[in-house]
Amino acid sequence: MKIIPFLIFPLLIAVSSCQQSALKLSNDQTVLSWKKEEKGWGIHEVKIKVGETWKNVGVPSGEYTLLYSEGKPDSTQAFFKTTTGVVFPEPVYRYQKKGWAESTQPVALNTAGTAYHFYPAEVESSGNSFSFRYENEVASVISSWRLDPETSAVVMVDQVLVAKRDGYFSLASPTLASIPTNDMAWATVPGYFQSNEMQSNFVAAYAYGHGVPELPVLYRERAASTLSPTIDTKEGVSLSVIPAPGSGRDPWTRDRSTQEDWFIGLSHKNRKSELTPTLYYPVLGEPHSKLKVNDTLRFSFQYSIISGNWFDNLNYAVNKVYRFKEGLALRTNKQSLTKRVERMHHYLTDTRTSLWNIEQFEGVKIGAQSYLGGVVGSDRDAMKNADYGAMWMLARTTGDPFLKSQVLPYALNFKLKQQEIKSGFFQGAAIGQYYLAKRKMFVEEWGEFIEPISLTYYTMLDIGNMLLFEPNNTVLQERLRLGADLLLKWQKEDGSWEVAYDRNTHEPLFTDIKDLRPTFYGLVVAYRILKDEKYLTAARKGADWLVINSVDKGQFLGVCGDARYAPDFATGQTAQILLDLYDLTKNEKYKEAAIQAAKIYTTSVYTHPVSSRESKLVKGKQREDWEIAQAGLSFEHGGILGSAQRHGPIQLASHAGMFIRIFQLTHDSIFADMARASAIGRDAFVDSATSVASYYWNAMSNGAGPYPHHAWWQIGWITDYLMAEAELRSEGEVLFPRGFVTPKVGPHQTYGFMPGKIYGEEASLVMRDGLLKTDEPNIECITALSSDHKRLFIVLLNDVNQPLKSTFFLDVVKSGIGKEIKSITDLKTKKIMTTTNNLSVAISPYGIEVYAIGIDPLPEN
Repeated sequence: MKIIPFLIFPLLIAVSSCQQSALKLSNDQTVLSWKKEEKGWGIHEVKIKVGETWKNVGVPSGEYTLLYSEGKPDSTQAFFKTTTGVVFPEPVYRYQKKGWAESTQPVALNTAGTAYHFYPAEVESSGNSFSFRYENEVASVISSWRLDPETSAVVMVDQVLVAKRDGYFSLASPTLASIPTNDMAWATVPGYFQSNEMQSNFVAAYAYGHGVPELPVLYRERAASTLSPTIDTKEGVSLSVIPAPGSGRDPWTRDRSTQEDWFIGLSHKNRKSELTPTLYYPVLGEPHSKLKVNDTLRFSFQYSIISGNWFDNLNYAVNKVYRFKEGLALRTNKQSLTKRVERMHHYLTDTRTSLWNIEQFEGVKIGAQSYLGGVVGSDRDAMKNADYGAMWMLARTTGDPFLKSQVLPYALNFKLKQQEIKSGFFQGAAIGQYYLAKRKMFVEEWGEFIEPISLTYYTMLDIGNMLLFEPNNTVLQERLRLGADLLLKWQKEDGSWEVAYDRNTHEPLFTDIKDLRPTFYGLVVAYRILKDEKYLTAARKGADWLVINSVDKGQFLGVCGDARYAPDFATGQTAQILLDLYDLTKNEKYKEAAIQAAKIYTTSVYTHPVSSRESKLVKGKQREDWEIAQAGLSFEHGGILGSAQRHGPIQLASHAGMFIRIFQLTHDSIFADMARASAIGRDAFVDSATSVASYYWNAMSNGAGPYPHHAWWQIGWITDYLMAEAELRSEGEVLFPRGFVTPKVGPHQTYGFMPGKIYGEEASLVMRDGLLKTDEPNIECITALSSDHKRLFIVLLNDVNQPLKSTFFLDVVKSGIGKEIKSITDLKTKKIMTTTNNLSVAISPYGIEVYAIGIDPLPEN
């Protein structure tokens, strides 16, 4: 007999026959009752307490489903069309071909095998639990039910199947209750979709998550961020089903990636297409589903039935079931984030490692880094710049002459040449993200078209961030206005934009999808820099449209052309951009929409499997499981089309700073926990030679690989995260102005363009090699100088949830900060400390310490 060891909760053994015709499990929050009818034992009543009122949950059922196939299920692909009649996806989208084909086969579409729907004929009781039994010609099934003694709104279920024939088997979680579609307030399979409306077009729903799919499809756990399909009712009840930890696939088993294994199918519907959160284990035709006579399957899960909504249920699954905080507690650094920034600075100023190129184009020299990823038309000659805000910030904070003379001027020329200035339809637009050196032309990533979102990104945001550092640059000012006026011209009457325009015909493209992205942000940038009220008016019109059509509906679009715009990190950008608009207008609707978008973005963060100290072999090195855990990392794009299906999540934690800011507004710890889990203890993905992290999870410690420009984004997000933490922990006493969101990878923002305040004193960010040395990698250090250069401010942050002590050695002479140290003051206590080059500190868990170092300044040049 083959035993599949997936039973987390002990199977309840019945000790007495239950002869009555009605059964009930109940506590102070939940009532679950069964009745014996001719068809068998069905659920008669599901109730939960909402305030002082008991409310019924959906249409009670209790029907079970068993799938069986004598042979391996058919793998013939079905084909579907977009709303414009095109077979999806088009042949050019080669990265999506395999995933879409897998997702449109009978198993994924939930049509494979023979479905046995049944109600158990027998029941036995044991204390406060019931065990239901059913058997037919292919299998016997025992399901044991009980209420969780610790959480009153949770029903625990253990299922055991014994095969009576050889073949492939899959057990579905029983239908506790189905939700009528007109009573659905929200439905989600986290990582795949969330929405408040049904969608009849299959491609829109299945590929993009633009509405709830009408078909009862099965989703894979490899791109499911949290294993908790959930349905909300209009009565304020949320119903979720959650598999026991250890049931799903482990993405790295022993010594290799097993990201693509499929153990659990997740769905918002049962096999009969009734709306109810459902699990399938094992997946028919996948590992563990092939059994011989007398082989046994075990599967445990729980229903969470609460008064609240999907986000409350997500919080429960993340923290109570998948013990996210426990995984965070394991995290510790081998190298601080600030040390990584320091070392990436050197990587980026070495033209060999950073693959920095200077090319002649139309009479000027333009500079960018080699891009060796996929670009249509490239012959390994594509070039790209990333995070202009981080480039200008690093040049200013370090004072690096190489960056100032050999990088920024040519990156600026690249940006100016990237914008179309000739009169015509595209005047003011960014004509392509990439420059092809051999063909001497700018191109888009994946076709002959130009997008309004690219105008926002590669004209408005990059130029806007540069203007923060160079406010008197009249050329950039005019280029910004040129782009803003084109955004105004292209904006539709309802406030929206097209996804793209054909480069030759100027006709709209991708008309099967809407531009559910924060394209309006370019006008926010124009308003902040140019102070023209018309730009803010148009930005608010665009934001109002996006809130109604995107945030309120849970429907988003991505910015990666090679993924045909599958929803991605632009969702996180939407949250920060709406916060920026709230800062400008003080209109509460933008703040509330920002919080809602951030809540939705938590479903782009993996929370499973539970992290542990299990030893694993990774490219010849022993690693503990938590070191390579996916839990805490976000994905580039999830869903059916996303890179997460193959590559797993990414290391660019651009959302970390935004999540800290949302935590400040909501005080919901899930945001701070997710931010810290993404940032801390990720050394297994960092190249030891350069301190540049790999992009995709499955690359492990390969470093930048074909994406050397990612180092700029890494400097950008790390800085944004640390500055957000400093503001949070100091309760606003350490506060620096934020610039604009960077294109394209998420919501992190630019710093360093003007002074901030540290306990009321004006200071400018600086970064100097060798200024502070310590052997404690879990303490971060932010440094700033007063305007008269007589005070050096040191902000120390504890990365972990335990107290730390360390000694820092200060060298103001070799680092070029000053002649000598004259005094040290603890700004939190105002205590003057002994003057010395050694600073001994003690920092509380996730704490902050701030010091002012009086220095004898160097003479001005």
